[in-house]
Amino acid sequence: MLATSMDILLVFKSSFLLFVSTFLIHQLPLVVSESVYTPTDLVFLSCGSSGDGTEDDRRWIGDMNSKYSPLESSSVNKSMVATTDKQPTTSMYFFPYKQARVSQSQFTYNFNLTPGPKFVRFYFFPSTYQSSNKNFSETKGFTDITAGIYTLLRNFSAFLSAEDWVTDTFCKEYNIFIQDNQKLNISISSFFEDSSDTYAFVNAIEIVSMPTYLHYSNPNSSGITVVGEKEQFHITNDTALEMYCRVNIGASSSLLPKDDTGMYRVWASDVIYFYSLESSPTIYTNASVNYSKIQAYTAPDIVYRTARSIGSSKLENLTWEVTVDQGYKYLVRLHFCEIDPRVRKPGDRLIVISMSDEIVDSGFDILESSGGQMIPIYKDYIVTGPEKTKSDTYELLISLKPNGSSVYDDVILNGFEVFKLSNSLNVLAGGNADSPQPPPPVPVILPPPPPSNSKSSNRKTLIIVICACAPVLLIVISLSSCWIVTRRRQRKGKHLDSRRDSLTCCWLNFYKWKSTRSEASALPTELCRYFSLSEIRAATKNFDDEMVIGKGGFGKVFKGEIDGGTETVAIKRLSPDSEQGTREFETEIKLLSQLRHVHLVSLIGYCYQDREMILVYEFMPKGTLEDHLHGAGNDPLTWKQRLEICIGSARGLNYLHTGAERTVIHRDVKTTNILLDENWTAKVSDFGLSKLGMDNNPINTRVVGTRGYLDLEYATRSQLTEKSDVYSFGVVLLEVLSGRKALNNKLEDDQRNLALWAKKCIQNGTIHEIVDPYLVGKIAPECFDKFVEIAERCVRDRGIDRPNMHDVTEMLEFASQLQKTADAKKLETNPDSEVVYPELVLHKSHH
Repeated sequence: MLATSMDILLVFKSSFLLFVSTFLIHQLPLVVSESVYTPTDLVFLSCGSSGDGTEDDRRWIGDMNSKYSPLESSSVNKSMVATTDKQPTTSMYFFPYKQARVSQSQFTYNFNLTPGPKFVRFYFFPSTYQSSNKNFSETKGFTDITAGIYTLLRNFSAFLSAEDWVTDTFCKEYNIFIQDNQKLNISISSFFEDSSDTYAFVNAIEIVSMPTYLHYSNPNSSGITVVGEKEQFHITNDTALEMYCRVNIGASSSLLPKDDTGMYRVWASDVIYFYSLESSPTIYTNASVNYSKIQAYTAPDIVYRTARSIGSSKLENLTWEVTVDQGYKYLVRLHFCEIDPRVRKPGDRLIVISMSDEIVDSGFDILESSGGQMIPIYKDYIVTGPEKTKSDTYELLISLKPNGSSVYDDVILNGFEVFKLSNSLNVLAGGNADSPQPPPPVPVILPPPPPSNSKSSNRKTLIIVICACAPVLLIVISLSSCWIVTRRRQRKGKHLDSRRDSLTCCWLNFYKWKSTRSEASALPTELCRYFSLSEIRAATKNFDDEMVIGKGGFGKVFKGEIDGGTETVAIKRLSPDSEQGTREFETEIKLLSQLRHVHLVSLIGYCYQDREMILVYEFMPKGTLEDHLHGAGNDPLTWKQRLEICIGSARGLNYLHTGAERTVIHRDVKTTNILLDENWTAKVSDFGLSKLGMDNNPINTRVVGTRGYLDLEYATRSQLTEKSDVYSFGVVLLEVLSGRKALNNKLEDDQRNLALWAKKCIQNGTIHEIVDPYLVGKIAPECFDKFVEIAERCVRDRGIDRPNMHDVTEMLEFASQLQKTADAKKLETNPDSEVVYPELVLHKSHH
C-alpha cells in the first residue's frame, strides 16, 4: 500500500511538473535562425541500411548497394548488416539508429568531396545487434575509427560512454580539411581484431561542408591568443578538431540541428556545464541581431539573444566547467552580444576573462569591441592542457567576473564552444571508459514564437527569464527515472524502506546539483543536506588541526559539531593536491545519497563552495578497522568482534552488488574504508572511486585502487567486475586473521604481499603461521578451516573462480556459527574456564 501511494504521488508530481515546465517554455518567445549557409557537400549515410528516409530535413541514404558501400579488408570476415529490437529512448530521432554496420575486421568508406573543411559526425546507438548468423552483445563493441591520416577513435566503447553520459544514443563530431584531389577515407575496425566476440560498429555517418575559416585560421589573420603565452597560434588545415561542447547559454533546452544556420549543429543548454550550486539569472531579448562584425552563419541568432548574468545572485563570477583530455591543445570560442539596454556606452561593462584560473583579458568591453548593442562578436583562445598524468583528464574552467572599474558590476556570456586539436601524431583519440566528452543533449522541440503586434515588435525588450525552466525540466526527468526505479523495485518486492529513502534523496540530490539552494530548500532535506562553507568552518573550528580524526590521499577528515552541537559528524575535506577531483566528489554524493543500508556509512550532506569540496558523514566513533588491527593505543579485537566486523562488511558489499537497482562496484575495499560505530557495527565507506556495474559483464576502465588489495586480473586487463571487490575483501579477511598489513615492504620478499604469502602458506599447509599471536588458542578449528577457505577462494587469480559476495556473507555467517557452537560445547564441559583451543592446523585442502 505504501509503495502504491508513493507511485501515485510521484506520478502526480511528474504530471504537475511537466505541465509547469511546458507552460513556462511556451511563454518563452524563442525564434530560431533561418538557414544562412548552403553546404557544398551533404552526406547523410545510414550504415547497414538498404533504404532511404527523410527525418528532420535530412535525407538519409542506405549504404547497401550504393556508391557508399564499404570496401572490405577481409574476403571472409566481412562487415554485416545488423538490427536491434531496442528503440532509442533519449533521442527524438529514429532513422540514424534503426540499424548498424557491424564488423570484426576493417571496412572502409570512400567519399568524393569538394576541397575544404567538413563536419564529420558519427552516430552510435549501443545495443545488442543481430545479423543473419550472429548476435553481438552491446558490451563487446570496441571501435577504432581513422579518417585519412587522423586517428579519431581508438578502443572506443560506445556502451561505456553511454553509461557514463546517461544516454542511449550520441554523436561524435570532428572537423577535417579535405585537400585538393583528395578523397575522405573513413576506416572502421575492431580494437580486438583477434577476438571472436568483440566487434566494431557505427549507425550513421554525416558529412557537412563548413565555411573555410569558421574554425580554421585565415592565413592573413594575426592568429589566436594562446593562454599563458605571448605568441599567436594558427589552426592550419593539416589539423583535425573534435567538438567537445557547443553551448547556447541561457537556453533551457537544446537547439535542433535543422534550426542551425545550415550546418546541422546542436547547440546545448549550459545547465550541465555551469559551475555553481547557486543559480544566476538568464536573460533574453527579442530584438534583432545585427551581424555586421561576424558572418551570420557563425551561430544562430537565438544564441546571441540569450545569456546568463550574475544579476542579483550572490555569485562573484560566472564559471563553466568542461572535462577534457590532458596533453592536447583546445580552441575555446566565447560568443558575446550586448543585449542589456542599460549598457549603452564603452566602459559600462568591463569583464575579466579567465581560463583555468589564468586571466586572459582583464577588461574586455563588449560594446567597444562590437560597436554597439545587438552586434555579436566572438573571442578565440588556445588553451594548452597539462601533460598526461594518472587521471588523463582535467577540468577546463571558463570564468568571467566584473572589472572593478565597470559602471555595471555584472557580466554576461551568450555562448561558448570547445574543440580539441589533433596532436603532432594526428591523433584525437583519448581515454575510453572515462571519456570526458558528453554527447549533445537531447534536443527539445520548442514552440514557435507567439505573433507580436507592431508596437511590441518595434520595442527592444529585455526579458529577465526566471531560471525555472531548466530546473523544472531536470526535476521532471529525475522524477520520471525515480518512478521507474520504484516500479521495478516493487516488482522485486524488496528494500521498501531503502527505496523510499533513496528516491527522496535521489530527487533532492539531482535537483540540488542542477538548480539553486534556495529552490532546493523547499524539498525534504533530512536525507541529503547542503551545508554552506561558513557552517562547515563553524563545525570544525575553522578546520582546526585539533579536530582532525583521519588523513588520506583525498585530504583530511575532521570531527565536527552541527546544529548547535546537538549532532557529531565526520567532515571530509578534499585537498587541492588530491588525485581525486570533481568527478569522484560527485560520484560519492550521487551514490551515497541513493544507497541506504545499515552497513554503509550514511551521507548527511555536502558543501561545494569557493572550490571547496566537502562531504559530511555520520560520525563513527570507533574509527577504522585498520586503526584496531595496526594502530597503537587500541586493545586488540577479539575473534568474535573480528568475525562480526567481517560479516557486516560483507553484507554492505553484498548490498552494493545485488541490493541496489544497479550493481555498484566499490573499487577500493580495504581496512581503512571499513568504519566502526559505537556498537562496533561495521560500515563500508569512501565511494569516490565506485563504478556502476553491468550484470556480471566486465567494464573496460582505467585501473584504480590500493596496492596490496588490487585484483591482479583487473590490474592487468583493465576489466572490472564485482569479483574485483571480492578479491579486495579476501585480502581484508587475511588482514583480520593475521593482524598484518596487506603490503609491508619491511618484511622479507616472500612475505611483503599478504595475499601472495597466505596463498603460499595454504599450499604448504603452514597457514597457521600467519595467524595473529593474540588469536592463538581462541579460534575453533572448524571455524578456522571455514574462514581460511573463504579467504582463499576470494583471492583466487581468476574472478570466475571467486565466490560472489552473497555466498561470502553466508559462508562467514556459517563460520561464526561454527565458532559459537564450539564455544558453547567448551563452556558446557568447563563453565568456569576460559575457552582455549589447541594449536591451529589446517584440516583440509582448498586448492
